Amino acid sequence: MKRVLGIGNALTDFLVNLKDDNVLAEFGLGRGSMTLVESEQQRLIQDRTASLPHTLSLGGSAGNTIRAMAQLGASVGLIGKVGVDSTGRFYERALENLGIEPFVFHGVNRSGRCLSLISPDGERTMVTYLGAALELSKEDVTPNIFTNYDCLYVEGFQVQNHEVIEHVIRSAKEQGLKIAIDLASYNVVLENRDFLLHLVDEYVDIIFANEQEATAFSGEEEPVNALEFISKRCELAVVKIGTRGALIKCGGEVLHVGIMAAAKRVDTTGAGDFYAAGFLYGMCEGLSLRQCGTIGAIAAGKVIEVVGTTFGEEVWADIYRLVEKVKSEQYLF
Repeated sequence: MKRVLGIGNALTDFLVNLKDDNVLAEFGLGRGSMTLVESEQQRLIQDRTASLPHTLSLGGSAGNTIRAMAQLGASVGLIGKVGVDSTGRFYERALENLGIEPFVFHGVNRSGRCLSLISPDGERTMVTYLGAALELSKEDVTPNIFTNYDCLYVEGFQVQNHEVIEHVIRSAKEQGLKIAIDLASYNVVLENRDFLLHLVDEYVDIIFANEQEATAFSGEEEPVNALEFISKRCELAVVKIGTRGALIKCGGEVLHVGIMAAAKRVDTTGAGDFYAAGFLYGMCEGLSLRQCGTIGAIAAGKVIEVVGTTFGEEVWADIYRLVEKVKSEQYLF
């Protein structure tokens, strides 16, 4: 596996640091959840939090993963749809600046935006207006898009659009690509469980899930049992168990890979996305499962130390240094 093509909701992130969780209660938002809203509802929440510190960055779950893979040095592309507006232009420029092959289409509605509300302990609650991202159609994604790619990476949020995502996954599979999916959010899994089970049983090769998502998908409370349930349905299963690391199963091989113990949790935005990026980058480099899991843990450990998902050059330099040590097996979790 050498080249990875992502597909997801093309979103720009607006990251807001909360002083407490009162805003979540006020708007009936489940802590740690992802809630889809109309543009007006998102505007009301933004107005309510306007006085709080905030930043703007390229977002979307698949966008985060593909961006991190690009910065690690992988050859990647991204499929998405934006509006004809300043937010959409920001999104497209960001992809071009990172050297990501863009398959970006233009819709009628405003560009999608994700308002990420960050609690004092680093937990993030997402309020998402999908806008033009929802307009991605079967007609947009033609078979030639998959040329020269080896793997299609699908964000779990994309499964809201059943007909389109199954068409895309089926087309990619017919072109010989592996299919990887990150389950993305426990409430999305609960709302789309039957469809997800169908997709996995028919097409999916690689699954990433955190503990909550794995439970929602499998019905199993214990992570090891959830891993077993998932691994029976795909080639490679990864269940992330927070500060305890991750459980990985591929065929008869089962591994536990730890975390960066020194990481200081500031904001969990993008942790799962960056884990997948590190893991898939390792696969593109032909590394072992433990090496892949370690690079995933490094990427996730670094992203939780900053607000948002954007690093400075010094942080990336440290990541590159650690990745080289992983490749030479001097640094493994």
